[in-house]
Formats: sequence, structure tokens, C-alpha cells
Amino acid sequence: MTSAQKNDMMIDERMVAFIDSFDKGNTPFLDEMEESALSEGVPVIRRQTQAMLKFLMAFQRPMRILEVGTAVGFSALLMCEYAPQGCEITTIEKYEKRIPAARENFRRAGKEGQITLLEGDAADILGQLAGEFDFIFMDAAKGQYIRFLPEVVRLLRAGGLLVSDNVLQGGEILESRYAVTRRNRTIHARMREYLYELTHHPQLATVIVPMGDGITLSTKV
Repeated sequence: MTSAQKNDMMIDERMVAFIDSFDKGNTPFLDEMEESALSEGVPVIRRQTQAMLKFLMAFQRPMRILEVGTAVGFSALLMCEYAPQGCEITTIEKYEKRIPAARENFRRAGKEGQITLLEGDAADILGQLAGEFDFIFMDAAKGQYIRFLPEVVRLLRAGGLLVSDNVLQGGEILESRYAVTRRNRTIHARMREYLYELTHHPQLATVIVPMGDGITLSTKV
């Protein structure tokens, strides 16, 4: 790594820290939940992504939300907290060990009536869903995004918003497939395909935002 690259990295890290310093935080329940998840090695969305979701909840005011990838329920509860009162969230999770924790967190937060957790593979469940969603948050297995896309586009209402998290893969997305470790090459190829499809899809207008580990914002036109 050159000195210029090191300086750029330092500037990036300082800028992130500077921006994060303005974050006013979440509710005590969400703060406690985030701390607990991180201490147990459970991934939760980064602070910048949290800020973006909170802004989008206030800006778009979605009443019907779909999340692909529940984990322990942090992002679903965050959206539920900052979306309009009475919003309904459907979230999908296949990892059996995390499902009980998510259900317990929804219960403790008093949100069982607003959040519906569907257990199983999103590739199977998405095709069974009906109706349209105002907002869809994609935060599941990154190599599966491209498989989910056709059904996600079907379920997104015109003018609705699709947000996809972790699309830049810690910067690996920039590298050629031969510079990526063999075990990551399939995910690398699929994510590149996903980004191409998002930005060239006839029904979507998409912007790639280099914040956190990269997110995309796609609206259905």
C-alpha cells in the first residue's frame, strides 16, 4: 500500500468517526440490543446504515416493509421504531439458531403485532408473498441477492424503495476475481452481477452509495 493510499484510508476513517460523532443514538432498548449482539459476534447494520434507514423511514414513511435477513431482529426493530405508527413489517430468516432470539426481541420490544417473522429460505418464501411493499431492505446472504431480485422487484410497488446492504464486500468488489480468495469468488461474481442488474434493470433507477460497506438505493419506476 502506498503512502497516498494510507493517507486516504486515514482520512476515510477520520471522516467516518467525525460523521458518527453527530449520531444521537437510538432508543435504550435498541442500544442494549446492539451492544449484546456485537458482544456475541452477531452482525448488525453499521451506524451509517442505521442513520440512513432512520432518514428513509422519516422521508418515505413506508407503511408496509419487507426485510430479507432478520438475524436477531435489530434492523426490523429499528425500522419499526422510526417508521410511521402502525407500519407492518414482514421479515425472513432461515438461520434456525437466530430465529428464537429474534422472536424474543420482538416480544420484549412489544412489537409482535407489527412484525411478522417468516422462517425459511427467502428464495422459497418470496414467491409465496402477495401484495406490494413500500420499502424492501435486503440484508441476507450476499451471494443470494441476485436470486432474490426478480421476486423483490415484483413485490416492490411503483415508487417504492429497495435498499441493499453490504454490496461492496469490504472493497473486494473492486478486485478481479483472481485477486479474491477462491472461497469468495462465487459471492464476488454474483455481487457484481447483482450491481449490474440493479443499475441496468428497466424497472429500477439505482444509485450505489459508498458508505458503511456499501449500499444501493433502488426505486421502482
